[in-house]
Amino acid sequence: MTKSMNMKNLDSQNLESKNPHLANLDSKNLNPKNPHNVESCSSNCDCVSNTEDDFVKFTEEMKETHTILVPTMLPIHFRFMVNILKSYGYKAELLQNHGTELAQEGLRNVHNDTCYPALLVIGQLIDALKSGKYDLSKTALLITQTGGGCRASNYIYLLRKALKKSGFGDIPVVSLNFSGFEEGQAFRVTMPMLKKLVNAVIIGDVLMCLLNQSKPYEINAGESDELVSKWIERITDESQSKALVDFGALKKDVRAILNDFGKILRNNEPKIKVGIVGEIYVKYSPVGNNNLEEFLLSEGCEVVVPGFMDFCLYCMNDVMLENRLYGGSFAKKIIYKFIYNMFVGKQKTIYKMIKKHGIFTAPTSFEHTKKLIKGYVEEGMNMGEGWLLTAEMLELINSGVNNIVCTQPFGCLPNHIVGRGMMKVIKEKNPQSNIVSIDYDPGATKVNQENRIKLMLANAKM
Repeated sequence: MTKSMNMKNLDSQNLESKNPHLANLDSKNLNPKNPHNVESCSSNCDCVSNTEDDFVKFTEEMKETHTILVPTMLPIHFRFMVNILKSYGYKAELLQNHGTELAQEGLRNVHNDTCYPALLVIGQLIDALKSGKYDLSKTALLITQTGGGCRASNYIYLLRKALKKSGFGDIPVVSLNFSGFEEGQAFRVTMPMLKKLVNAVIIGDVLMCLLNQSKPYEINAGESDELVSKWIERITDESQSKALVDFGALKKDVRAILNDFGKILRNNEPKIKVGIVGEIYVKYSPVGNNNLEEFLLSEGCEVVVPGFMDFCLYCMNDVMLENRLYGGSFAKKIIYKFIYNMFVGKQKTIYKMIKKHGIFTAPTSFEHTKKLIKGYVEEGMNMGEGWLLTAEMLELINSGVNNIVCTQPFGCLPNHIVGRGMMKVIKEKNPQSNIVSIDYDPGATKVNQENRIKLMLANAKM
């Protein structure tokens, strides 16, 4: 699900970004009402036409009656998102189903060349529909779209075809995007909702950071997770907190969160710090990485995961870079620069608060992370996670986290280039680094993945 929650707004939302098969079609043969040229595609093609009659739209009436099922990616951040959707009148539920059967369900409904995150997301959604837990006449699904060259932009079409194939063609699919796709649906991301979602990213990063630094050392098992749940509910309850709409209130809550986590009884046993980077879905999702964080905790490690706000800022930075290199409207340039600077400033403020508190290690600001790629990779390499993946490895090493697991969906070309492809150069310039690249795929066994990580840990340094 590369560039999920991407804030990138493409200037040309062309047909190719919505349907990869159109790139190979002669434009004079395209029918705007039926862009899928059947003759050009094989019988096993996962291409889906995008006409009004092809799918069920999410209507205003469905907002009152339908439960929107949300696939798992960032466990903390998506709990915020679901609660925010509920505050705007939507009935939403974050899916918790997991296991090897999700990939198998995905394989039954989409082509096996489809990238692993798509297999899992589609498999998780269809598995939930088959579970018998939901009234299918009152159920909708949510999936993200990003724009750009990644196949993640096309997941929604793969999902709709998979739903038809598995007998769920009447289930509406909601698109969460910031690129103007799927217009005409009743589900909309309004500016007030967007503001809350972005502020939730900031708080979600704080909670994720403090959880990772507390959980390996807590004396009373489960105390850190309980605090995360407490603060998610408190912050999304408007009667208790204004943090999602007011930055002053957000800072006040962050101070209280730091104090709460600071009271956790901890042991002083030294732990090996292990960073996790990679493609955004398998980096964050327990479903995508076979519960990698829990495995590392069981091996006596402290997990370090870069924040999601860095990815959001990376996407905004890409838009500004493209505007600078290829031209664009002056108004768009000013707006993006203003928003970018505002959130860079908020991130720096929050990280200074963490550092000032004194107990926890503050993450590195995005501006500093971006500078680290000099001499390694250019800023123009922005497909998928792009230069950010390289930068995150360098950020971890620069912060003293020399042991790194680079998670990649097998066959994800952009991430193999900026992830595995950069490991040799990074190791040459940083001989203290200890990096392993792990592929995630339906054919890759959990045992094999964990054994490779154990070999890395055997050479790990504090």
